[in-house]
Amino acid sequence: MPKLEIRAPMPGVFYRRPSPDTPPFKADGDPLSPGEVVGLIEVMKSFHEVKAEVGGAALAFLAEDGDAIMAGQVLAEVED
Repeated sequence: MPKLEIRAPMPGVFYRRPSPDTPPFKADGDPLSPGEVVGLIEVMKSFHEVKAEVGGAALAFLAEDGDAIMAGQVLAEVED
């Protein structure tokens, strides 16, 4: 199956959950629809949602919660 990529739109710190005491937006293996939030990127104390532009049967994260990321870095892959 082909894999589609979700890339970081900007550099910063990637978070998979809205706050430390809540579950992640999505987990590995979850189905994904276009427009769903998969994480947040913190840049200078501002948080920006990362929304999926693609959908698919299963999601696999390549970036972990709290990772420093670069613009264009692949955050997750989605099986089509």
